[in-house]
Amino acid sequence: RSVNGPQAGAGLRCPFSPPKESFRNFGGRMPRPQLPKSQRTIALLNLALLILFPVAWAAPLVRAGLLPLFGLSEVSVLSGILSLWDSDWILALVVAFFALIAPMLKTAGLALMHFDLLRGRARDRLMPVITWLGKLAMADIFLIALYITLAKGIGVGRIETAWGLYLFTACILLSLWISLLTSRNHAAKGTNL
Repeated sequence: RSVNGPQAGAGLRCPFSPPKESFRNFGGRMPRPQLPKSQRTIALLNLALLILFPVAWAAPLVRAGLLPLFGLSEVSVLSGILSLWDSDWILALVVAFFALIAPMLKTAGLALMHFDLLRGRARDRLMPVITWLGKLAMADIFLIALYITLAKGIGVGRIETAWGLYLFTACILLSLWISLLTSRNHAAKGTNL
């Protein structure tokens, strides 16, 4: 004999799902844990870096030219790495690690922590790695500033900073700030962010 209608399967329940009564306060839906507003803002800023970093890599960092009469050519992080690849591929790999890989690994690691995708010991082990990657990413800004200072000091050509340098610097500094706040939250709450 088969039972049709609202009573079909009324006594059967999946052993892994909580009882329906526990969802009544949430309109029948499974509740999701919510981050506090400040942590949600930090997490969203961190996700924005996943978009802003590639834009900063393609944006012009400096405009450089040999003589004031000729036009200036724009140099970006990506074009700089490509031109380094032709002359010194080892240095190009080092710069690519500092400028591209370290900031993205750090941003991805912070996102894993912000959205609670890592727990316990994995989270505790990741925080020192994120701090180390942040220091490596900041070394890139120092190198660019050093190159601009040296080139301006020689006085042979003309160098102008472009908007991409400010965007790239802002991305690195925002990433450092997010990392600092995340490590403070991590230390204050133990293994729970």
